[in-house]
Amino acid sequence: MPLLVADLLRRQVAVIVGNTPAALAAKAATSTIPIIFVTGADPVQFGLVANLNRPGGNVTGISFMSVELTAKQLGLLRELRPATARIAALVDPKFPTTERLVSEVQAAASAAGQQIEFLYVNSDREIETAFTTLVQRGADALLVGTGEFLASNRKLIVALAARHRIPAIYILREYVAVGGLMSYGTSVTEAWRRAGIYAGRVLQGEKPGDLPVMLPTKFEFVINLKTAKALGLTFPPGLLAIADEVIE
Repeated sequence: MPLLVADLLRRQVAVIVGNTPAALAAKAATSTIPIIFVTGADPVQFGLVANLNRPGGNVTGISFMSVELTAKQLGLLRELRPATARIAALVDPKFPTTERLVSEVQAAASAAGQQIEFLYVNSDREIETAFTTLVQRGADALLVGTGEFLASNRKLIVALAARHRIPAIYILREYVAVGGLMSYGTSVTEAWRRAGIYAGRVLQGEKPGDLPVMLPTKFEFVINLKTAKALGLTFPPGLLAIADEVIE
């Protein structure tokens, strides 16, 4: 990533737009070129900005707050499978927000008296091995973490969850669109669209430091009834009632 950023600096780009790792690398490399980030983390905690309302400096952006939603996701899994004894969490150890996500999941699981098993993956082979491991260890539900590596392998993850008959919840609707069981989070597509709006405003002369970090205003719960049927699951009426989108 630092090499890619260095190449952009040599090209004298007018603005850099990127995810968490890209924005952190860009901020470390320049204090003058405007940077617009899209992150699932708390941008203050990660040092991207000093203040959400008045970021200051050359950085601002959009946060879709994925890390903070894990307690809600665990709760949805428990509502679907009340008898679940052990939940596995699939995470990418190299993604910057993973440490914070693991901490949030541990706290939420502890508060609910839930056993949690973390499986760290960073390759296709590790993903396949992780599913074998979670079955061997008796996990009967799965929470899938954040990051581009996991998202880019969503078809493989969804297929393995189906093969091993593991109910799973995801942060992105895109997993459910390719056959995942359910998701809870904000729209990443909308976050990137809003990043484009900010990039446009910067190109028109506004300073990133004067643009407040945008936070999500809507959270979506999406479920896939076809997948539920294949797994032999029935969504309780209470969950169906609060779903924002039902894929049949």
